[in-house]
Amino acid sequence: MSVDAVKCAKEIYEILGERGNLIQAGCCATRLRFATADNEQVDFQGLEQVDGVKGVFSTNGQIHILLDAGMVSKVYEQFLKISGIPAAAEERADAKEQENVNLRDKIINFFSGKND
Repeated sequence: MSVDAVKCAKEIYEILGERGNLIQAGCCATRLRFATADNEQVDFQGLEQVDGVKGVFSTNGQIHILLDAGMVSKVYEQFLKISGIPAAAEERADAKEQENVNLRDKIINFFSGKND
């Protein structure tokens, strides 16, 4: 059964606390990543119940949502439409963050898989 990307994105948006709690959204090949104003407002168990979500965890202040294969980009695109968060701002933030990472940290991030 195929996951409805619009429904999945809408449910994730609502559970994260909508625009009032969202700071930044991003994605990689396997997951969606979110920075929120207050992770305590987020219902992690509720996120795990969303159709298509395969896992949820938080690290370094970011919430990571693992999705079905091939769904990340579809859900991310719908999430951006629903939330109104521009992709360009996310990409600029990632580029700025990478500028501030020294060579040692870039190597560590590469081998630890944190560069995805």
